[in-house]
Amino acid sequence: MSAVAVPDLATPRRAWVADLPVLAVAVVWGASYLAAKGITSAHTVIAVLVLRFAIVLPVLVATGWRRLRALTLPQWRGAGLLGLVLSGVFLLETYGVVHTSATNAGLIISLTMIFTPLAEAAVTRVRPSGGFVAAAGLSVAGVVLLTQGGGITSPSTGDLLMLLAALARTAYVLAMARIKAVRGADSLSLTTVQLGSAVAVFAVLAAVPGTGASPWSAAADFGPREWAGLVFLSVFCTLFAFFVQMWSVRRTSPSRVSLLLGTEPLWAAAVGISLGGERLGVVGVAGAVLVLAGTAWGRRSVDRERGGA
Repeated sequence: MSAVAVPDLATPRRAWVADLPVLAVAVVWGASYLAAKGITSAHTVIAVLVLRFAIVLPVLVATGWRRLRALTLPQWRGAGLLGLVLSGVFLLETYGVVHTSATNAGLIISLTMIFTPLAEAAVTRVRPSGGFVAAAGLSVAGVVLLTQGGGITSPSTGDLLMLLAALARTAYVLAMARIKAVRGADSLSLTTVQLGSAVAVFAVLAAVPGTGASPWSAAADFGPREWAGLVFLSVFCTLFAFFVQMWSVRRTSPSRVSLLLGTEPLWAAAVGISLGGERLGVVGVAGAVLVLAGTAWGRRSVDRERGGA
């Protein structure tokens, strides 16, 4: 950690210079659910994933080629394994958002912030605090209400897929923490290998008969609106987000970055309702409030526990 950058952020104005780009990442991530829903159907999920990451992969390779070549074989294997898990996360998320609302998708995926500490506690056999358990219960109750916004019905297929995506994200975070080979590796290189592995998975799936449209046919059918959505997902939600995170962690604290990125579900709901014309209903609104309150409470509980450790 650099000791030079800390004094520069002593003033609130300097801190906000670093905070605003991170907040912009949370906004574009929140908007990504509606963007993905707007350009993807059940028939084009894999094709869109191939196109989305194939666009940014050459840029990442060119930017970090020298550091990429410096990775050791164990680091390549570890990053490749993480890429396989990441491909599962993206598949579940994208299929999920096709079959549910962008608002539901953004709020349900935020349960990762609850699932991850619970899974970590199970692995390390360290019991979570009572406050965190209560926050987790509040979040789960919120998801139940959220999926009942239109009345007492079974959760939609998309809601269940987003729940599985939150669990897959949790597995991804735990794997990243427990694969020793990747801990000290360059973050740009690791991201490039992971996305390359994910694209390889998507390309193989796209070649299997019956898995939907090919990337080329999907691209040929895109109009200006679809291409704009794809560029938004590729450039802003992937390239911009990654480089802002790399830039910000050198200029502010990880806790501050985490807090700002934790506003993603708020933006997902705001974009889904204001731009997507989605409606939650009274029960759904109550569920959304409980999810947001529970995840925020849980995040603060974890921060307090780590701060006091």
